This record gives sequence, C-alpha cells and structure tokens, in this order.
Amino acid sequence: MKISVQYLVLLVLIIFVSCGPSDEDKARVKIDLAKNLLAKNDTAEAIRQLDSIPKLYPEAMYSANAAKNLLQEVRFEVMQRKEAELDSVEVQVAELEKSFVKEKTEFDRYSQYTHKRQTFTRAWDRSYIQVHLDERGELYLSSNYHGENWLNHTGLRVYDSGDDAKTDTIPIGSVDNHRSDFMEAKWEKVSYRNGKDNGVIEFIANNVDRNLKAVFLGNEYYYIILETYDKEAVRDALALSKAIKKRNKLQQEIKALGQKINIQQ
Repeated sequence: MKISVQYLVLLVLIIFVSCGPSDEDKARVKIDLAKNLLAKNDTAEAIRQLDSIPKLYPEAMYSANAAKNLLQEVRFEVMQRKEAELDSVEVQVAELEKSFVKEKTEFDRYSQYTHKRQTFTRAWDRSYIQVHLDERGELYLSSNYHGENWLNHTGLRVYDSGDDAKTDTIPIGSVDNHRSDFMEAKWEKVSYRNGKDNGVIEFIANNVDRNLKAVFLGNEYYYIILETYDKEAVRDALALSKAIKKRNKLQQEIKALGQKINIQQ
C-alpha cells in the first residue's frame, strides 16, 4: 500500500500538534514567569502576564483559576501599599495647607487656595507676582501691576545672574489680560494659565534663596524685586499642587483596585 507524500506530511503535522504543549502547560509557564517578575518587584508586568492567561489559553481552566487567585493577592498587596502611601500624602497636604486660606465663593467652581501672605488686604496696592491654586491641584501664575501709568503688559520675565524664565505672551483683549482704573491708580492683571507660565513657576520655586527680579513686559517695562514671601508662596503652592494631584491619583488607583478585587471603598 502506497502512502502519498502529502498525506505523510499531514499525518506528521497532526501528530506534532497533538503532542505539543497544552494550554495548561503554556499557562503554567506564564504563572511561573509572573512569580519571577514579582520576585524582582516588577508588579505591573506580573499583573499583565497573569491577566492575559484566560484570554490566551481558554482551555486552561485550572491554571486560569490559579492565576485569578494570585492576581487577587497581588492586587490586594498593591492596594495596601497605596493606602499607606495615601496616608503619608494626606499628612503632607494637611501640613502644606496651613500656609493657605481655602475658600469657595459663589463665583468659584472649585475651592481656591490663597497663600496667607498674598490675600487681597495684603496685596491690593502693590505690584507683585501671585500664585493661584484650586482644590484639584491646578496651578497658575499672574502678574499684577499697580501704578500711575498704563503698562499694557502682556508677559513676564523673572531672572537673576544670567538665569531666567519667561512666560508666553497674553495679548491685550484676551480674557486673561485684565485692566481697571480708579482715580489716578491703574491696575493690570495678566494670568498665565494652562502652562503659559512657561516654567516661571518652577524657576521661582527652585530659586527662593536667590535675589530674583522680574520685569513686566509691555509697551513700557516695569521692574520689581521679588519679595521673599512671594517666592515662598510660589514654592509652597507648587508643593501643595503636586501633593494634591498625587493624593487624587492614589485615591483613583485604590478605588479601581478595590473594584477589581470586590472591596467596597
């Protein structure tokens, strides 16, 4: 009896496939890989490997269940670590908040933090740089001019000894470029939102101990030396902003982990 070459090749392939590793074997390899990753503290990749097993190997019922149980343990441990980290950040936020007045008026969508050295009663009649922060951790800077003549300023440069940072330009007529006058006094306020401070906030916060100067850039230039308490206000607001955003991120991550392991938050 003659067997065709094609039939023989097909038969060999069938035998080879049938004798290959099963879904259970492949899934166990994934589980071992995940355990090795956990030993190396690569938790995120370990979770990814374990999470992929039911999709990749649908017939590996035993290994899929083992992977699920291990995933629960890993996620629970991660959640505990994040909860401990959140406790630490909450303490940091509470400590930083002591330098601010927090309030929400009928015109505010979110509660606002005002540094105690930059409240209206302390700052209405001077030219200075003000920092603004809300309960979400969103931060921006404004340049506030008070004088006898209009500057029509549209930007700000902060500098010292050859180092400087400069804001983007906020044109006259923009919603973030305000002006008003009363009697002989002129007020101009330019707000640099959505990153338009262009690194000025970080520059001030990182150089509080330096003799920083600022120039209001417009039709006329106006120079000031930054007060120590204004520099400290920027530094404190940036630190609080980062802490609030970190707290919010941790809270979201803990909630998501709790939902995955069926723990009510």
